[in-house]
Amino acid sequence: MPIQYISRLEKTYYLHEGVTKTGKPRYYISLKSEGKLLDIMPEDFEIYENPSGQVYCRKIPKKTITDEEVAIVEQGMEQFSKIEYYKIDVKQKTIHVFIANQDTDSLLEIFSAGREQKEARRLLIQAIDYSAYMEFVLTNDKARLFTVRRYCFLGSVDDWIKVGKPGRLDELVKEYVRHLGEDSYYELF
Repeated sequence: MPIQYISRLEKTYYLHEGVTKTGKPRYYISLKSEGKLLDIMPEDFEIYENPSGQVYCRKIPKKTITDEEVAIVEQGMEQFSKIEYYKIDVKQKTIHVFIANQDTDSLLEIFSAGREQKEARRLLIQAIDYSAYMEFVLTNDKARLFTVRRYCFLGSVDDWIKVGKPGRLDELVKEYVRHLGEDSYYELF
């Protein structure tokens, strides 16, 4: 059976194999169910969905951030943040925290009109788009120390700004994720 991937937007993607100009195999994801479909994932490749819902077939990146470190951020979001709809994404030495751009409570209320709660939540998940608001950057591989950065939305800046001092990930998560979705976020420097 061909490899399929269903995205959070409920689109079904199929894994294809093509050929580069030099004759080497090329792997890609498509909504089309015709063509040379693969039923085995190529070694060293994975299907990846970014927080905005785009789906790719990519080489598995070298792991710098551990699964345990990602779990610390996810558990911290559950325990210390009021944000219900968020995504965690890892790129190289950085753990990004994406939060919904929309007022999810208002959207859920709109989607709930005449629908069951389960269906309303399904529609909400499809409608949300996310932006990166905070990131934890590994700055010392041996001691596993991180720095925190938050996104600055001032029109003249629009860039990441460092917050606080480097520290252990669990301590930084506890101290900073509680500010996500709060006015205090904009006071972090």
